[in-house]
Amino acid sequence: MAARNTAYLLVGLLALLHTWGVTAHVEVEMEDRVEVFRGETASITCMFTSSEGVGGIMIQWFFMTQTGEKQRVFYQDPTGTVVDKGTFTDRISVNGTGATGEIVVTISNVQLDDELEFICLVKGLTAGTAEGRTKLKVFVLPDFPTIEGVQTGISLNDGPSKIGTCEVKNGFPWPNITWYRNNAPLRGSPDVLKVVPSTTVESSGLLSVKSELIMKVMKEDKDDLFYCEVKFFVPGAVRMTETRHINITVYYPSTAVNVWVESPKGNIKEGDSIELQCRDNGNKPSSILTISDETGENTIDSNVLVLDNVTRRNSGVYQCVSMDMDTYEEISGNTTVFVNYLDPAAVMPNNSVVVAQGMELTATCNALSSLQTQIVWLKDGEAVSMGNSLILKDATFDSAGQYVCVVTVLEIEGMETSGTLHVEVKGPPEIMKPDDTEVEESFGTTVDLTCNVRGFPTPSVTWTTSDGKILPPASQIESWGEVHSVVSIKVTSDITAFCNASNDFGTDLLTYNIAATINTTTPATTSTSTTTTATNTSATVKAETLIPPKKEGNGFIIAVIIVCILLLAILGSVLYFLYKKGKICGRSGKQDLTKEKSSKDNIVVEMKSDNTEEAVLLGVNGEKQPPSHQGGAYLNVQK
Repeated sequence: MAARNTAYLLVGLLALLHTWGVTAHVEVEMEDRVEVFRGETASITCMFTSSEGVGGIMIQWFFMTQTGEKQRVFYQDPTGTVVDKGTFTDRISVNGTGATGEIVVTISNVQLDDELEFICLVKGLTAGTAEGRTKLKVFVLPDFPTIEGVQTGISLNDGPSKIGTCEVKNGFPWPNITWYRNNAPLRGSPDVLKVVPSTTVESSGLLSVKSELIMKVMKEDKDDLFYCEVKFFVPGAVRMTETRHINITVYYPSTAVNVWVESPKGNIKEGDSIELQCRDNGNKPSSILTISDETGENTIDSNVLVLDNVTRRNSGVYQCVSMDMDTYEEISGNTTVFVNYLDPAAVMPNNSVVVAQGMELTATCNALSSLQTQIVWLKDGEAVSMGNSLILKDATFDSAGQYVCVVTVLEIEGMETSGTLHVEVKGPPEIMKPDDTEVEESFGTTVDLTCNVRGFPTPSVTWTTSDGKILPPASQIESWGEVHSVVSIKVTSDITAFCNASNDFGTDLLTYNIAATINTTTPATTSTSTTTTATNTSATVKAETLIPPKKEGNGFIIAVIIVCILLLAILGSVLYFLYKKGKICGRSGKQDLTKEKSSKDNIVVEMKSDNTEEAVLLGVNGEKQPPSHQGGAYLNVQK
């Protein structure tokens, strides 16, 4: 202690001598505030100057307690430094010395309780004392704000009612809440709008703010959107965030009712299902809607009425009534429903009609409809007439058949009806001639002959032959005044068949000529002959005329062949006899006979028909020989 006092004395004497005759002073500069987030490190700087220099400067740091008392945390003089134990013992540090004119106090891990005012006190030996003050501000980001609207509706008859509550929690310092409606801030107005705030200090020291909006609603508020804007402070700035947007349910009485056909859209036709809906322009849960028709048969206490498979009887005025059960007041609206219809087509004459050939027929088709119709007459799927009348002039068998009258409402898809008329044209039978009535068939085969006849009354059809036989048909089909008859005939000879058709007005005849043919195959045989040295010693006789005609019977053909063979044998014998006697000479008029030895004399006879009849080759000894020529039948004699 004695040493410290001596030091003070020496410093004081030096300062006194140095400033003899001069006014001494000390100046301190500090920031007004230092701002940090909770948990961060705060640095508070104290800058000072002294007219007597810094050699004898004494520096002290204090903070102001919540009760307004000063509490020292740091002391420094030329002899040393002291950090006082207390609130900041473990978190405070001091940087710099008085020799530099700046000293910084650093507080780590700043907490809410550290939001205090800090004082830097500088005292010179003779220059006096000066101090500076800095407030330490601590900030904590709040939670995201929430908004809750009222769950029940609000009636226009009620006074100011609670709309909703906004709340923001766990911030520091106090956040600020502002109510908005459709992006416009709400301001308090007596008896119309009031904002009631409330604050809470949490056990953690953080702050929570709640704001309640009370307002008298109007009908227009049913579509309004309400939300809250929250502003809060951060180091060096102010931030803002918004809650979600909410709307409220406003109950108000109805002034009008609307009723309409929801489906189908457009025209309605019989057989449709229709759905009617109604709605009033009020919004009170005590209001009841009722839909009914003029007769009261279709009535339902709902805003939806469904009618299935409607008919024209469902046309009429439908009414919707809205009743306020609180006041029993009623208002109503109505709409007119029209169900379009199309009656079945009526064809005259009805069902079927018979008309004579060459005469004229007029038929009509009509269908009662609520809309304009289009009428088309069809036959075999093809349009033959437009309009409600069908006129057949100079009727023929081609005019007969089934006609369909189709009545269509063009404005409504699928609205269609039809009727039929069967027309018969009376007249004598008419056989439809085939392309060919001349038929060639091989002997023993079976041929099918067809006869197609039309006429009315439906003709009767019989098959006969030229010799008066009646042929039973293999099949016979009758339909719509037409007959399709088929007969099967086995060909054993030439046949003439007749298709006979008859009815009350006449007859018709179709003739088929069937020619029977024989197909023969020439056998492959071999013949041998001896050639003589004499020239022009062979005689050839053409025998084409010996081939029987194709259309003869089998017995006749066989007889002709046998006669030909006998004639050829006789002719061969005669020629051979003359040859032996030397009666046959060459062109020079001389006989030149050269005899050669042979096992036997050969005479070859060759026959071939252009109609592929069987060729018979015989030798003198009756042996069959192969043919030696193509074409007609020839007789060759050689020795």
